[in-house]
Amino acid sequence: VQLQASGGGMVQAGGSLRLSCAASGLTFTFYGVGWFRQAPGKEREFVAVINRSGGSTIYADPVKGRFTISRDNDKNTVYLQMDSLEPEDTAVYYCGLKRVISSVIPGPERSIYDYWGQGTLVTVSS
Repeated sequence: VQLQASGGGMVQAGGSLRLSCAASGLTFTFYGVGWFRQAPGKEREFVAVINRSGGSTIYADPVKGRFTISRDNDKNTVYLQMDSLEPEDTAVYYCGLKRVISSVIPGPERSIYDYWGQGTLVTVSS
């Protein structure tokens, strides 16, 4: 199983980035996918999650209205569109996959996720 996260970079406050998480070596449609982030000196925290079909999503309060999670099951890829970025969004962003039944959406607890990508760094300057 491989998860390849990409799309990170440096951007000014107010700018946008789109992260991608490409999966291989598994049946992608069996998994819900979450995005998490870890800022320097802090715990890894939940950002957003999407269910198997893409029909249900959940966002952490700090990113609601600014970030959008989506998936393309034909490409085995999940995206995180990040708009109106703030310096507080600076972190390494990780994608995680959780095998689920039917349309169940995984929870925000990072310990339940089965696989993790390597992370991609997002830096937002003020």
